[in-house]
Amino acid sequence: MVYGQVLHRPDGCFINVNVGGFKQRMDHTVLKRFPQTRLGRLLCCSSKEAILELCDDFSPSEMEYYFDRSPSFFCYVLNFYLTGKLHLVDGLCVVSFFQEIEYWGIKERHLDSCCSGTFLERLELTEDEYWDRMCEDLQLHSAGSSVEELSTSEDETDLFEGSWCANVRQSIWIRLENPGFSTSAKVMAVASLSVVIASIVAMCVHSMPDFHQVDADEKEIENPVLTFFENLCVLFFSAEFILRLTVAPSARKFLCSPLNIIDLLSIMPFFVTIACDIMNEDENSDLENVGKVAQILRLMRVFRILKLARHSVGLRSLGATLQHSSREMGLLVLFLSVGISMFSAMIYFVEQESEESQLHTIPIAWWWATISMTTVGYGDILPVTLGGKLIGTLCIICGLLIVALPITNIFNKFSQFYQKQQCLELKKKKNNLSLMHRYSSVSKRTQCERM
Repeated sequence: MVYGQVLHRPDGCFINVNVGGFKQRMDHTVLKRFPQTRLGRLLCCSSKEAILELCDDFSPSEMEYYFDRSPSFFCYVLNFYLTGKLHLVDGLCVVSFFQEIEYWGIKERHLDSCCSGTFLERLELTEDEYWDRMCEDLQLHSAGSSVEELSTSEDETDLFEGSWCANVRQSIWIRLENPGFSTSAKVMAVASLSVVIASIVAMCVHSMPDFHQVDADEKEIENPVLTFFENLCVLFFSAEFILRLTVAPSARKFLCSPLNIIDLLSIMPFFVTIACDIMNEDENSDLENVGKVAQILRLMRVFRILKLARHSVGLRSLGATLQHSSREMGLLVLFLSVGISMFSAMIYFVEQESEESQLHTIPIAWWWATISMTTVGYGDILPVTLGGKLIGTLCIICGLLIVALPITNIFNKFSQFYQKQQCLELKKKKNNLSLMHRYSSVSKRTQCERM
C-alpha cells in the first residue's frame, strides 16, 4: 500500500501536523481548498521521499508530519485555511513574515484587504533600507580602503621578511610611520611637523613686501636669510623622503601612496627650479619662457600645506570624503549651474533697460547669480529695480536650499570616515604595544645569546 492510498482512505480524512511541538489535526477537505500550499501538496504525495521533501520528518504509524517552524505563526496559517484570508502578524518583521508565507506556499494575494496595503508599504520600505544599507556598506568598504591608503597606520612589518637589512629597515620604518611607537619616533614626528609649519610660515613671510630686497641695479632679489631657510627645509624634506623610500617594505606601494605623492610634489619644484635657472643662464633662445615656468613651479610650494595631512586625522578624513563624494559634488554643481543660468537670464531681462544697473549682459549676470546663490554677496554688482530685487531675494533663498541639499550627505560621509580613521588610530596603538613587546623580547633574547 502506498502513501497516497493511505492518505485517501475513507476512514483517514485527517492528517496530524506537528509544528515545533504544536499539534493539530487537519481535515482533507480544508487542505484541498488550497492545493498549491505545502500542506495541500502533501495529499498528492505517493512516496516517503516525496513527503520528506515537503516536511522535516514523517511518522507512518501515527500519520504525523513534523515541521521545524514557528508554532506561533502556524496559528495564522490555520486561520488562513479556515477563512481563506491571511493577516499580518503583530511584532513580526515583514521580511520574516514574507519568508514564512513563502515556506507554507501562501501567496501575497491571500492577504486580507486590511493588511495588504500595510504589507506592501513595509516591504517597499524594507527593500529601500536594504539597498541603502548595501550601498552604504560598499561605500564604507571603499572608504575604509581609501582611509587606510591615506593613513600611516598600516601594518606592513611582515613584508620585511627575507629582504636586505630587514631588521634595521623595519626599525626605522616603524619609527617613521608610527609616532606613538617610542620616544624617538615621537621626536622624529614632532621635528617633521615643526619643519612643515616653519616652511609654511617662511613661504608666507616671503610674500610680504617688507622682506623683499633689491640689488645695486634696483632689481628685486631673493632674501638670503629666507632663501637659506627655504633650502634647509627642502633638504630636510628630501632627506626624509629618500629615507622613507629606502626603508619602505615596497617601493612601488610607497610611490603610489597619496601622502607620499604629496611629499614628492612639495620638493620637486625646488629642484626643477634650480635646473631651469641653470638652463636660463645659458641664454638659449629656445628657453625664453623658462623664467615663467620657474615662477609657476615656485607656486607649487603650496603643496607643503598638504603635508600636514600626514599628522592630521581630520585632513585625511576630509580627503577620503572628497574622494567618495563625487556624486554629491556633481549634483551640487549641477543644481548651481541650473539656478545660475535661470536667475542670470531673469535678472538680465529685468535690469537691461535701467541705466543705473550694471547688469546689461548675461555674462555679467552670471557673476551676480554665482555670488548670490552661494551667498557670498560681494556687492560689486547689484540690482536696482524692484523686480530685480525680488529676483535677487528669490535667488538667495534658492541658493541656500540648493547648497544645503547635498551637504548633509557629505557631512555624514565625513563622520563615517572620521570614525573609521579613529578606529585605525586605536588599531595602530595596539600594534605599537605588540611591536614594542616583540622588540623587547627579541632584544632580551639577543643579549642572552651574546652572554
